[in-house]
Amino acid sequence: MNRPHTARDYARRLDRVAAHIWAHLDEDLDLGVLAEIACFSPYHFHRIYRAVLGETVAETVARLRLQRASMALARSEAPIRRIAQAAGYGSVPAFTRAFRAAYGQTPAAFRSRRRHPQDTAMTVDIRDCPPLRIACVTHKGPAPEIGEAFDRLMAWAGPRGLAGGEHLGVAVYLSDMATTPPAEQIALAGLTIEPDFQVDGAVETFDIQAGRYAVLLHRGPYATLGQSYDALFAWLTASPHSPAHAPCIEVNLNDPRRTAPEALMTEIRLPLA
Repeated sequence: MNRPHTARDYARRLDRVAAHIWAHLDEDLDLGVLAEIACFSPYHFHRIYRAVLGETVAETVARLRLQRASMALARSEAPIRRIAQAAGYGSVPAFTRAFRAAYGQTPAAFRSRRRHPQDTAMTVDIRDCPPLRIACVTHKGPAPEIGEAFDRLMAWAGPRGLAGGEHLGVAVYLSDMATTPPAEQIALAGLTIEPDFQVDGAVETFDIQAGRYAVLLHRGPYATLGQSYDALFAWLTASPHSPAHAPCIEVNLNDPRRTAPEALMTEIRLPLA
């Protein structure tokens, strides 16, 4: 069996599944339909999906719905009941139990923390960072929705044995988020690869230059990254440093599929002139 050909074939099939799940996240997702989209036997599809992506379809859907709910709690004033319904829960208590199991706190406590951030000093380190090469998928749209591009990237990476381990997720925000309308923002969802790794047409490569960066470690859900960005730029305005003409990057130090949201660690790297 030609292994590279098989990996490309599996990646194409699972990419279609990832796109379908994101497009129909509010619907009941039938495994038979997903198997048909992937052109896999229904007898084997679920095991293949779990082996490649590290979670079951049900776990993917629950994770994405709760992640979207966390974004709504952090960035909107929508009632918790409405957010629970959008996440597929028939009652607030059921949603609260699921959210607490995943995020370690109730939805109300999570929202309160967003409104009243903990008054803890965030340390910014000045660091000389080495270059990074990433295999990436382009995301166009609001920054919080970059997860769809990451799921498509994982569908490519999984059959190649690149998901997890020493290969880190990297987000590169190419647009000025303050001035670009959300629907027009461009970002890259990437995964670190070796400099000589050859990619196919399903993904592209992007080189992040070595340089001097201000680095802040964000601990916790991606939904609260905005607070760390605010802290980083508040630090910048009070520092003697100037930003370089290059985008910020986020480096995910652990895997959201295998890590509780409260334990996630993300480096925000701001390039310095």
